[in-house]
Amino acid sequence: MSDIYQYTDPDYVYTDPKTGLLRNLAGITAREDLLIAESGFSTKRAKELLKKPIKIKDSLSLLEIHKYLFQDIYAWAGQTRKAEIAKSGKQFFPLSHFRQAFLYIDTLLAEYRTLKKKDKKAVADKLSAILDTVNFLHPFREGNGRSQREFVRCLALEKGFMLNMNPPDNLDVYERYMKGTIDGDTKLLSDLILELLSE
Repeated sequence: MSDIYQYTDPDYVYTDPKTGLLRNLAGITAREDLLIAESGFSTKRAKELLKKPIKIKDSLSLLEIHKYLFQDIYAWAGQTRKAEIAKSGKQFFPLSHFRQAFLYIDTLLAEYRTLKKKDKKAVADKLSAILDTVNFLHPFREGNGRSQREFVRCLALEKGFMLNMNPPDNLDVYERYMKGTIDGDTKLLSDLILELLSE
């Protein structure tokens, strides 16, 4: 959960009007406690996915990943957001255009599937485009980054590559990932993915 996001949630679909925090299955009412719980639950589930990744069928597999990662903490895990989101003054994809966005991601996935296995540069370029598109869509109220990194990790596996965009204690990777996604810099993201792909 980040303070640099701005949300429109006048009906308190996601937030508790008293605490301002996201409603959660654990009934947590303190911000720090929620951050710790959310991180702990999602990290545990992410480790499970390392052993048994979700098969990417289409763009809706992103919802399946989100549901798996956040099932322990949010009742709306795996559901697209019902609130508009902006970051640093830039609004993410509007809710009214979600259907078109998911169809476009399906087009990118179809193109990705035509790439030759082990073509590292082509894989990195297409994963960068997919990552940038999914990030701009920002389909969830919370947990977009973790879900999209798992999504592209699973896609890399299809082409015979390992991709770890969450290396422990590597602030440089995280900062480059954040800059690439915030700025929509697909070249930066492609270079980063190319560097991180391994057989």
